[in-house]
Amino acid sequence: MTGDKLKEIKEKVVKSLPPNIKIKNVEFEGPFLVIYVKNPQELAEIDIIKKLAKDLRKRIIIRPDPKSLKPPEEAKEIIKKIVPEDAHITNFYFDEENGEVIIEAEKPGVVIGKGGSTFREIMKAVGWSPRVVRTPPIKSKTIENIRNYLMSVRDERKEILKKIGERIHRTVLHEDKWVRVTFLGGSREVGRSCYLLQTPESKILIECGVNVSNIQQTPYLYVPEVQPLDSIDAVVITHAHLDHCGLVPLLYKYGYKGPIYLTPPTRDLMVLLQIDFIEVAEREGTVVPYSSQYIREALKHTITLDYGVVTDISPDVRLTFYNAGHILGSAIAHFHIGEGLYNVAFTGDFKFERTRLFDKAETHFPRLEALIMEATYGGSQDFQPTRKEAEERLIAIVNETIKKGGKVLIPTFAVGRSQEVMLVLEEAIRNKKLEEVPVYLDGMIYEATAIHTAYPEYLNANLRDLIFHHGINPFISENFVRVDSPSKRQEVIDESSPSIILATSGMLNGGPVMEYFKALAPDEKNTIIFVGYQAEGTLGRRIQKGWREVPFPTDGRREVVKVNMRVETVDGFSGHSDRRQLMNYVRYLNPKPEKIITVHGDENKCIDLASSIYKTYRIETRAPMNLETIRFI
Repeated sequence: MTGDKLKEIKEKVVKSLPPNIKIKNVEFEGPFLVIYVKNPQELAEIDIIKKLAKDLRKRIIIRPDPKSLKPPEEAKEIIKKIVPEDAHITNFYFDEENGEVIIEAEKPGVVIGKGGSTFREIMKAVGWSPRVVRTPPIKSKTIENIRNYLMSVRDERKEILKKIGERIHRTVLHEDKWVRVTFLGGSREVGRSCYLLQTPESKILIECGVNVSNIQQTPYLYVPEVQPLDSIDAVVITHAHLDHCGLVPLLYKYGYKGPIYLTPPTRDLMVLLQIDFIEVAEREGTVVPYSSQYIREALKHTITLDYGVVTDISPDVRLTFYNAGHILGSAIAHFHIGEGLYNVAFTGDFKFERTRLFDKAETHFPRLEALIMEATYGGSQDFQPTRKEAEERLIAIVNETIKKGGKVLIPTFAVGRSQEVMLVLEEAIRNKKLEEVPVYLDGMIYEATAIHTAYPEYLNANLRDLIFHHGINPFISENFVRVDSPSKRQEVIDESSPSIILATSGMLNGGPVMEYFKALAPDEKNTIIFVGYQAEGTLGRRIQKGWREVPFPTDGRREVVKVNMRVETVDGFSGHSDRRQLMNYVRYLNPKPEKIITVHGDENKCIDLASSIYKTYRIETRAPMNLETIRFI
């Protein structure tokens, strides 16, 4: 049936494009309709493609016939001759999957040329479609490794995408119309988020996370609705935190073969965090749920989507990502089901407040009948100070500790929270509000920051303006010092002068922060500052509660560490919305949904938020338990 559909589409394509455009082939690859053209340089009139995409209601990629492309090495030399030297090209990546040459340059505008003239000249000369990106100020090994790996498996990946494309564009079989969601994890709890969206035609898994305080506790993937795993059409990941994506590779270990939809930064950060997750588990002697080969297998099946792009992911479901404001690349996943039948969105984790890094979460959708939203801080008393108050308090505590000659330890998540705190500290030092002391970055913070610099378009306008128009890039301040070895870590611990240490993990459940804590905790001159959520059962939560002696794992045994250091919690840096912001988010939703489901919060918080939304807005609400199924239509 897919062949008949393709034949019909090819005929429409031939009729729609000018006769001078020579079409070689038309294929489905994943959610995209790929049109292979012998002379793509003739398609400079982009409106033709936009009109065609609208008429066919498909995502279209124009790809050059491989025979029309210059070999990469030859193409590089030709491009170097065409582009003026003052563009300062730093790298080339040839993306055969999309027929693109990605050109990294310090001055992208020079590569583009006036009115895109240089672009057109490049395309005519080499056949490849040029895409220019600004050279990141910090090189990311993760991004480079991902690009190289995807290039090495391009033939295999092409076959995977063809199979995905055939499955997406299969014929709709059922006349029944219903939509339901089964809650497989993350309901009335924080951790192991996992939800199954079902229609008579489709099964979409949203998130597949790990419980960071108990990695043996997985989502309920063995229930009949989910099995066999290869009956699932797609996996959708809203963002890269492990409680949302930590067990995605496990799906491939047990038989899933389908796609993963996520934003480009989420893909890169997900790989970074998953690799660290299994490395930490191995180091600490806990059961490792999967090996690195399954991280690579998952990566091979990723399909990245930018915000606002509508994409078919099954015969009757279209997916669109919207900014969630939580961490880099975080997204609200909006699903349009059938031909206008029903619309449901999953917020993932979101922040309804502009931060130093991101714009606030999106509230406007074309249509919205149901919303599944987080309730991490949904309790009636969960009010956080303003970001300004939080920043001032953080700086005050740091200054007090430095004056005493102590060290400040800030356990923090590598992604999001670290970068927010870095920006605050950099500005305070630059404006002389904080004494100039070294700020040490340990764990994955430096690499995660490098990934942030590679995606400036996902940062808010203020930060981009500071970097590109004022020449101030706070991420590369001289005050930040990378700790990249155990010996360097020991030097930081041993040095007598004051310093600030940002180290992972954010809840003190592994990572380099453990060594710092063990060494610094007995000295009352030092301070530990919590700037993020501490899950029940973690060492961070115990210290936050006031434990003055804590059990500490060392070389397979447990010893007791005395906590004499000052313990502070600075709320307001969270990437989650507090109670006020959660209620305001519902207030500003446009259109208003008919149903709201609360998840991703302790039991009392999910119930409290659901109750308050109903009382305030008269919207039907539920706070389901794990393994419940809710039918929406």
